[in-house]
Amino acid sequence: MSIDRESPVPPYRQVADDLREQIASGKIPPGRRIPSMVELEATYGVARDTLRKATQVLKDEGLVETVNGMGSYVVKPE
Repeated sequence: MSIDRESPVPPYRQVADDLREQIASGKIPPGRRIPSMVELEATYGVARDTLRKATQVLKDEGLVETVNGMGSYVVKPE
């Protein structure tokens, strides 16, 4: 997926939307780690700060949780 830099939607939202879709579709299933910052940088071509914001959006929505030193994981639905 490439980021549309002309879009009124900020890049971090575009990344969060794409990851949310991958989670919803089961491409990234519950309990699985979302790609690392290095992998996300390569995929989306954006800065780490942008990726941190995107991850924070998903955390705020309750879709992922971060384990220090291990990454962010998709939360199992209750």
